[in-house]
Order: sequence, then C-alpha cells, then structure tokens
Amino acid sequence: MNAYDIRNSFLEFFRSKEHLIVPSAPIVVKNDPTLMFTNAGMNQFKDVFLGNQPAKAKRVSDTQKCLRVSGKHNDLEEVGHDTYHHTMFEMLGNWSFGDYFKKEAIAFAWEYLTEVVKIDKDKLYVTVFGGDEGAHQGPDMEAYGFWKAHIDESRIIYGNKKDNFWEMGETGPCGPCSEIHIDLRDPQRRTQISGRELVNKDDPEVIEIWNLVFIQYNRLSNGSLVELPEKHVDTGMGFERLCRVLQGKTSNYDTDVFQPLIQALAKMSGIAYGKDEKSDVAMRVIADHCRAVSFAISDGQLPSNNGAGYVIRRVLRRAIRYGFTFLHFEAPFVYKLLPILVEQMQHNFPEIKTQQELVEKVICEEESAFLRTLAQGIKRFETYTEQNQGIRVIDGGFAFELFDTYGFPIDLTQLMAQEKGLEVDMKGFHEKLEEQKNRSREAAGKANGDWVVVMASEQPTDFIGYSQSETPCRVLRYREVKTKKQTHYEIVLDRTPFYAEMGGQVGDSGILRSENETISILNTIKENNLIIHITDRLPQTPEADFTAQIDRERRLRIANNHSATHLMHAALRQVLGAHVEQKGSLVDDERLRFDFSHFAKMSAEEIQKVERIVNQKIRENIANVTFEDVPIDEAKTMGAMALFGEKYGDKVRVVRFGEDFSTELCGGTHTSATGNIGVFKIVSEGAIAAGIHRIEAITGEAVEEYLDHHIDQMNRIKEIVKSPADIVKSIETLAEQNQSLKKEVEHLLQEKAQTMAEKLLEKASDHEGYRLVVATLNCNGDQLKNTALALKALNGNCIAILGAVFEGKPALGLLLPEAFADAKGLDATKIIREVAKEIQGGGGGQKTLCTAGGRNADGLPKAMQMIQERL
Repeated sequence: MNAYDIRNSFLEFFRSKEHLIVPSAPIVVKNDPTLMFTNAGMNQFKDVFLGNQPAKAKRVSDTQKCLRVSGKHNDLEEVGHDTYHHTMFEMLGNWSFGDYFKKEAIAFAWEYLTEVVKIDKDKLYVTVFGGDEGAHQGPDMEAYGFWKAHIDESRIIYGNKKDNFWEMGETGPCGPCSEIHIDLRDPQRRTQISGRELVNKDDPEVIEIWNLVFIQYNRLSNGSLVELPEKHVDTGMGFERLCRVLQGKTSNYDTDVFQPLIQALAKMSGIAYGKDEKSDVAMRVIADHCRAVSFAISDGQLPSNNGAGYVIRRVLRRAIRYGFTFLHFEAPFVYKLLPILVEQMQHNFPEIKTQQELVEKVICEEESAFLRTLAQGIKRFETYTEQNQGIRVIDGGFAFELFDTYGFPIDLTQLMAQEKGLEVDMKGFHEKLEEQKNRSREAAGKANGDWVVVMASEQPTDFIGYSQSETPCRVLRYREVKTKKQTHYEIVLDRTPFYAEMGGQVGDSGILRSENETISILNTIKENNLIIHITDRLPQTPEADFTAQIDRERRLRIANNHSATHLMHAALRQVLGAHVEQKGSLVDDERLRFDFSHFAKMSAEEIQKVERIVNQKIRENIANVTFEDVPIDEAKTMGAMALFGEKYGDKVRVVRFGEDFSTELCGGTHTSATGNIGVFKIVSEGAIAAGIHRIEAITGEAVEEYLDHHIDQMNRIKEIVKSPADIVKSIETLAEQNQSLKKEVEHLLQEKAQTMAEKLLEKASDHEGYRLVVATLNCNGDQLKNTALALKALNGNCIAILGAVFEGKPALGLLLPEAFADAKGLDATKIIREVAKEIQGGGGGQKTLCTAGGRNADGLPKAMQMIQERL
C-alpha cells in the first residue's frame, strides 16, 4: 500500500464505525496562549475535553498535521539522526466524546491493525497503566481485561506513569493510556530476546505505533484527581510509522512519504542517498523540515524574529545549514522541493496547493537571506581565529554568539574548528545556552490558579455584543493568574457584550458594576473557547448581580477600523488583482494593520487609487448586511472570502458591504453603515516578508489629527523657506546649495589636512630610517584620518601616532609604513584595539592605518604613550 491508500484506509475504517471524518486543523494554533502549534491530534478538540464546547459528533476521526519543535514536545534535535523522529508528522486519530470507552477503543484498534491492514499479531505488544504508588493509584485492570480478549497476557505489559498516564498539562483532563508497540526485528533476533523486554526502551525496531488515551479524570492544581462526569477516548497513531510497517521498511524515511523528496535532493546535489551517513542525515533533515515549514506557512505562520515565526525560521535555517555544510548548496534549494510535496499531499491537504506560490517565494527569500548571514558568520569565525592565533580551544561564549546571532549550529562551529586543528569549549557553550533558556523561562513564568465556580452552567457564555453594549449578568467562575511581574484575575460571565480578542481584532475594555462596586475590565480574551474578562481585582461579592458595560467610544472606533479593513481588502483586489489575499491583520481603536499577498511595492498611484475607492464607499454610506449561522458551503457560494490560516466551523458569520463589493467570513464587530467611518488614509506600505506586504491606515478623527499635523509642518516649512508659492522648488534649491557647500567644505578640509601634514613632517624626528610624527591635533576623528592619509601621500616612510580631542571626544590614529610593519611583525588594528581601552572606545581599519574613537579624553596621553612603547 502506498501512503495515500494507507491514510484513506484508516479514515474509511472509522467512517464504517459511524465516525464523522473531519478535516485537519491548521498546524498553527490561534486563540490558545498555551500552544504555538498543533502538537497532537487532540488539540482541536481541547475545548470539548474541557467542557467549554459541545462536540460536533459523539464519534470523530481525522488525520491531523502536527508539529513538535518547541516546549516539552520537542523532537527537533533527533530529526534525521534516527529512523522515526520528525518535526511535522500526521497523527491518525479517532475520538469518542462521552460515547464508547475502553472496550470499543481497544477492539477498533485491534481490528484495524490485524484485519484491515493485516499486521502479524505475533509482532504486537500492548501496555497498560501499572499504577502510581505515590499518587495512590492502582493499575488499569479494566483495560488489561479488555486486552485479554484479543492478545495473550504475555504480551500485555504494565507501564509507568511517564509512559502510560496522559495529561493535558499540570491541571485539567487526564487519564491512563494503552500503547500498541510492534517488533520489527528479523526472526532470528526476535528469538534471541523477547520484544517484551525492549518495549519503551528506545530500540529503533521495537516502536510504539498507536496510543489509546482514556480520559476519565480532571487533575486539580493541588494534584488531586476527580472523576469526569463524561469519559472520552483520544487515540493517536503515527502515520509515518504505520507506512514504515506496512511498506516493510526499516526507517520512516525509506517510505514513499519521504523518498520522493530525498531522491530529489540527491539529484540536485549529485550525492547518492545511502552512501554516506553525514549526507544521508542532511537529506533526511531537509526533507522533514521542508514539510514542516511549508505547512506552517500555508497555514498562516510566516517566518519572523519572535514567537511561532521564530520557531519556523529556526527550523528552516536548520535545513539550510545541513544543505550548506553537507550537500554543498550555496544557493536557495529548499523551495525547489515544493512541487513534489504539493503533488504528494494536495488531495488530503488542499491548502498546500492553494498557497504553493506564496510558500515557494517566502522560503526562497528566507534561504537567500540566511545564506548571506551564514557567509557573515563564517567571516566572523575567520576573523576570530586570525585575531586569536595560538589558541587551541574556541571560547564557548564565542561559539554561542555564532549560534545565537548567525544561526550556526554548534556542530558546524565544531566542524570549522576541526579544520583548523582546534576544539570548542562545549561546557562554556552549554552554560551560555542554559543562561538564555533560564532567561526565557523566567520571562514566560505564569501560574494559573484553579477555577472557582460561582454558578454552575453547562452553557457557554452568551455573547450579545453585536447588538448590545451592556447587559445584566452573573459571574460563572473566576481564577487568579500570577506572572513574574504582576497578578491579575480572570472572570467568566454568563452573558457579555465584551468582544474577546480574535481574528485580528483587539478585545473590549469597560466595567463590571454591581450595586456596591465597579470593577474595570482591562481586556477580553478567548481561551479554550471561554470568553475571559481580565481585571486587576475580584468582586467583593462574586454572587451578586452585575451589569457588564463596554467602553462604547472605543468599541465604535474599533468597529469603524474593522469595517475599513474590509473595504480596503476589496479595494486592493480591484487595484492590484485577485491574487491579493489577507495574510494577517490587527484592528484596534487607533489604527488598522493589514498584511496581504503581493509581490511588488505599491506605487504612489496605486495607494491613491485604493484610498479613493475606500473613501468613495464611505461617502456612499453602504449599509452593513450581516448573515448569521450560514452553512460554510453556502457562504462560499455567496463569494465570502476566508481569512488566511483560520479554521471555520460548519456554520459561519458573513459580513457584507455592498452586493458586489465586499463579502467576508468574519466574527468581528462592524459599523452599521460605512458613512460612520468618516474618512480613510493609508499612512504606510511595505514588504514584511517575501510576497507579503503590510499596510497601516487610519480613519475618522485619527485622519483629522494626521492632516492637522502635516498641514502644521507644511506651514512651518513655508516660513523657513520664505517661499509659500512653490515650496518644492525652494527645498530643491536649498538641497542643491547644501550639496555645493558640502563639497566646498570637503575640499577645504582636505587642504587643511594637507597643510597640517606638511607642518607635522617638518617637525618629524628620525626613527630607524623612518620619519616619526607624534602629535595631538585639534580636530575630529574624520579629519585625523584625513591628516594620516595626507602624511602617507607626502612620505611613504612616515610613522604617525596621532591623537585629537574634539568637543570633548577623543580620537586615535596610527600610520605604519608597510615595510616597517612587515619587518617588525606589527598590525595597526591590533595595537589600536589594545590601547583604545584607555579612551573607553574602539576602532578598526587596515594593517597599516587604523583609527579609534572613544569617550574618555583623559586617557588619550597614556594611549599614545602605550603606542610608542609598543613600537
């Protein structure tokens, strides 16, 4: 069976067992601060497990794109070096939400493996939770009993808490799990030692393929377990491992999931796969990382310098480094693998085909930029070794600098060091790395208390904020949240007009008041499908009746900016073309920011056209027509545009401004008619990534303030140039005059340097057949350098030690004849760097001419004396 058939056999099996087959969630997680990426099949059902959202169906199955590159689920460093670890992988899964439990889950798994895909039963072992004495938990005898109906007891193994008790986090839903392992060793080795002894012992041929999790408890913050009212099943099977088993391979990378990519790399590099371990590892790393990065970008996460974007950039750079070091690629190459990946995956994951052009351009641009950075890092390494000749060990701090600043993996630094007969101080490197990790942990430190339930409710918060700005309400629950810098509180209400931050729109602020007190709502967020109101204190009487009221003026400005974003999106598609798609946004009460796909800088004329279209639509005062609970397919036939990287439910909300102008899927708040926006103005436009541009714009009063500011500036300029009739011509004249005067000044300074050099040579002394000049000048650093150059031009055998103080800032200069420097083994740059510490500065230059600037003028005489002594 090929990979495509294996995947579909799993889904069709569970369809036959009355499971609803759902699409994969995006690999990039939004609206969940606890996760950057989907790292397990259950992530998209987290709200169901937490009781914050009803399940679509009692039985569900899917194949989920997962990424494990950060946090405790981090397989990055193992990728490529073994046969089964990956960053991006597919998790085949089936779920039961309060329907079947252990008996049926075990029976389904056994039937699929042994009857559908016909795996040899004698190669399988299963584990069950063996209990935890410290937590006073006994073994999972229930699961043990159900397994006995399918497999010999000698193949049932008790596992520890680490392997056989699943937890979502430090608190929350959890339960025992049962793993299915397969022994892939040859018959001879299986007779020598039982596979039972190798289960969960990291043997590359005795591996876990399926994990059945039985969610039956809720763990509280004090560590205690409480039985859940409804019990769930969550299973996950590694698709790539299953392909390996069914295709009879010894490595996941030998299956048709990876081989098309690996063989393409072999052809591109001219290096055969399977001949050399280092190049083999490189090809496996690149094939894996290409998949991870491509799907992350196609799901909405662009590489960047922080958060999830930094993780994606780091993964891509790791692939580039392996290709650069071991496959000798010196030009972008990863992006060339996209057509192969698209052909493999588009049937089950159509987004990779839809976003192919964008993904290719983003990856190619990232590769070009990083290859330039690698070249800079290599240059930095060469400079370090040249300046530290005679050392045997590369400083660990410097190795960390290469790792942190230039993206060098430590193994690349070690390789470069070995080529020079050097070692790397690995202890020092790891100390620096640990320091960085500790800083990150401290900065991210956050502790959530348990939810305190005030009023039990199985219904989610009723959001009425589309039509109302205040409402009577009750507190359902609250909790304390401690971070390193402060403590705040989170409150959940039964009804609320507060919009929670989502889809690029910021959360509402306002007040929560009762008869006796008023509490400020600082922000509103959505977490695990809960609308959470953030406050700096708790109500004195949480059981009281409250009124929740948003800041109406702020909400109006946010709504106007959000509606303006929709108008601008439609206008951009009119002006630039239908390729324009939203790739991100931020809407608050001060401005709107819009990221979109486009491959060239917008011209001033194009920006003006977009502004005119939007302002025309504002003047037309088009009514907002909103359709609630529209089936997703019907919404698409209405022409509604979906947002990049968002996952939509079966029913959606459609916001329309004009029958033939703007129709989008959107859950945000909007103005009732476009005339309320007032006026629209783009204030900036530019590229933020390959193929991605960003516009920032303002509306209403913000435009008035913007124009007032610019008009005031224009009036001041008129006063300065004293020519109100033609300001541009007056400024051009001033610029021309300034350039002319600048050239005159440069000429005069050169003449002055020449005159100064002549006078200095007249007073020069002899030193071993050379003319020696030692002088302190009254000029800045640039003029000091000009004087040194003039001395060199007048007399090629001049040694000059120059100092200067200008406006309290010292400068140093050293000129050496080339023959003198060579004979004495001297380097002006090294000498200047040594003595520049005396003036609290630094500098650089060439072997025969170097200058430095500093902050401590009092140290100048000593610095000049040190140079003389050095010479």
